[in-house]
Amino acid sequence: MSKMHSDNNRIDQRLSGAYIDIKDLLGARFAAKELKLQQRRKALSLLAGPNKTNFRGRGIEFEEVRAYQAGDDIRTIDWRVTARTGKAYTKLFQEERERPLLLMTDQRQSMFFGSQYCFKSVMACYLSALIAWSGLHNSDRVGGLVFGNNGQQEIRPRRSRKSALALLHLMLEYNQALSQNSALRFTPAQHFEQSLIELRRIAKPGSAIYIVSDFAGYIGGADSVDSQHSESVQKHMYQLSKHCEITAIFVYDPLEKMLPPPGQYTISNGQQRNLIHTGDRRLRENYSQHFSSRLESLHQQLAKLGIPLIEACTNQAPLQRLLHFYSARR
Repeated sequence: MSKMHSDNNRIDQRLSGAYIDIKDLLGARFAAKELKLQQRRKALSLLAGPNKTNFRGRGIEFEEVRAYQAGDDIRTIDWRVTARTGKAYTKLFQEERERPLLLMTDQRQSMFFGSQYCFKSVMACYLSALIAWSGLHNSDRVGGLVFGNNGQQEIRPRRSRKSALALLHLMLEYNQALSQNSALRFTPAQHFEQSLIELRRIAKPGSAIYIVSDFAGYIGGADSVDSQHSESVQKHMYQLSKHCEITAIFVYDPLEKMLPPPGQYTISNGQQRNLIHTGDRRLRENYSQHFSSRLESLHQQLAKLGIPLIEACTNQAPLQRLLHFYSARR
């Protein structure tokens, strides 16, 4: 991948390739300075629909006590200090300066796909890296988990560069493990379910959670067993949304949304090549309709929980896409 030099190049830079390079994830720390995650723009709020999340934003923490002054709220009087000194004292609070920021980065087999610029797995890693660095710049405690074909690993949130680096190296490890021969032990819904269980274990109330995925397995399919796991996935998401601020980032490839113009095309999984014919108008319409229906269902399910869904295509510049929602510019 070409490196990012000027600000304009960083904003317009598209990714390329089937695998991520650790240098790109490290270089994202410079571009991430342009993101303002704490300033969720109105455009992002509208994505969550009319339903309000139960999350109430950052809380307040105790700072100090001082002598009571006229006009102070009597509910903040520190009765223990008042009783001990014989004079009225009140508690002072301040808004939390930091909060846990957790990233859930998808590196399952369904993410190992791309048609034009880069694979979905690469896009997900870079988007996650930008968010992680931005959170660290904002003095948030950064951590999260990466889940793949055979499980997941977590990094506890800490306000340190080492924590962010450990998370990036975990992304790289899972990304490099993807291949056309990857063995799958569980269905997409089972993978998603297990990862959310782990996320609930490490996510404290008030955490900001970013889920970067293609959400394979979130909407149940025809298989009854898979549908049961999808229902469990949605229940875990509901429990998380009650106490955390969740943002979903849906990563997809243009070829998943729409078949190429009528013609004959060669596709490959890295070992074999096959031809596909896209001249059938009904096939093309059904293909596009299937994607649109799945995306609409995902929007509706998340909107019920007050979770905004950002769509990120692999032919888009990741920084530019995030700046649309997390920019100080109005």
